Amino acid sequence: MKDKLTMLENRLRELIEIRMVNVLFGLQAEHMIVQQLAAAIQPPEGESDEKPRPNVYTLLAHPETIARWQATPDFSETLLEILKAVASEANVRFASPPEITLAADESLELDNVRVVASYRVENLGETKGVADEALQERGDEESSANLPENAFLIVDSVKVFPLNKSVINIGRRLGNHLVINDPRVSRNHAQLRAIKGRFVLFDLDSTGGTYVNGQRVSQSVLYPGDVISLAGVPLIFGQDNPVPRPDLVDTAPLSPESGDRPTAILRNDTEKNKK
Repeated sequence: MKDKLTMLENRLRELIEIRMVNVLFGLQAEHMIVQQLAAAIQPPEGESDEKPRPNVYTLLAHPETIARWQATPDFSETLLEILKAVASEANVRFASPPEITLAADESLELDNVRVVASYRVENLGETKGVADEALQERGDEESSANLPENAFLIVDSVKVFPLNKSVINIGRRLGNHLVINDPRVSRNHAQLRAIKGRFVLFDLDSTGGTYVNGQRVSQSVLYPGDVISLAGVPLIFGQDNPVPRPDLVDTAPLSPESGDRPTAILRNDTEKNKK
């Protein structure tokens, strides 16, 4: 297992140094990306090599680093080509065509990079219009029966909060399921509700706003790899090894229209929430 991990790291590093030598802006960033991508595509010990690996890879870095990467032509596309080439050589399969997204996290140091690997599993026909119908959904019993498998939030880039309830309230108030002690966050800021096998995020009239991938939302269906900002406080939605479900047998990658998700830029809001 260690030999394969070393092989993956060496091959990733070799191709990155050939094709992106002056792009990653520092040996430490290169080292972190190589290590974390290799670990993400290698099956965990005890699992079959045939098991598909995650198909969404989110690179978290300081906003200045993200801005430099964005200004580099074909940065994400080139890194994705390298990842797919190394995976192909190692006979690694993805759950569906993989993608690489960028997200700015102000809590990270300039030379620090974090890679979050997750699975995108969706049925386009089923999810279309879910957000519009969500406000009409009532009854936790029905939502509980459609609780997404193995979903979680990454808080402050390191803490994992499992989403194991059909309704999860988020805010500064101590009575919330997920308490975020930050003055920018409203006492009752947002709510996650499991609807039709998806988590839908609702803004609860917060002062600082709720954002998904840089866009302010009142409600939004969440997909693995989505970056949420609660008035500037970053959260990442993920779903690790979702259990196969009969209603998702006809899965498909995102269409071009729905696949072009903007890079999330998480900013600190100066307005203090008194709510």
